[in-house]
Amino acid sequence: MSSTQELIRNLGPLGPLAGTWEGDQGIDIAPTPNGPAESRFREHLVLEPFGPVNNREQAMYALRYATTAWRLGEDEAFHEEVGYWLWDALNRQVLRTFIVPRGVCVMAGGRVEPDARSFRLVAEVGSTTYGALSNPFLHKTANTDAYEVTITINDDGSFTYAEDTILNFEPLGEIFHHTDGNTLTKIS
Repeated sequence: MSSTQELIRNLGPLGPLAGTWEGDQGIDIAPTPNGPAESRFREHLVLEPFGPVNNREQAMYALRYATTAWRLGEDEAFHEEVGYWLWDALNRQVLRTFIVPRGVCVMAGGRVEPDARSFRLVAEVGSTTYGALSNPFLHKTANTDAYEVTITINDDGSFTYAEDTILNFEPLGEIFHHTDGNTLTKIS
């Protein structure tokens, strides 16, 4: 077995996600001062396996990732993020950590079975384990109160994600569900 194949095997439920992915069926519902705005988008995602990552007796296998999204018909990206997906087999936990260059940092997680084909991860502001942080400006105007993502590995080998970032959006005077979703197909 090659080193890459062994890494993928050790990724548990994250193994099927290793690779380079693209999708052009994305839908983003984002807040604006004038109300919700819908954008259709295409996306390129790279998930590179590595590991183990050792914290004393805790050994995790991981996917290093970077994603970029463009509104359909546009050449300039409107969203980028970088981070890690981690599998803690001993504790049956999947963790997703990422940074968005708007000044938002999230660590979401949840209990997941090793052979799961669908799973949900959550983060809540104020949590000391799975939480979210925003820069001072966003904290005042559109603070991330919570984040959740559901990943589903489809029978055809593609995968679908559905994200909900719950914002305390001051200009609207309300809580806003900023949602994103796409189905991605492996290209390599």
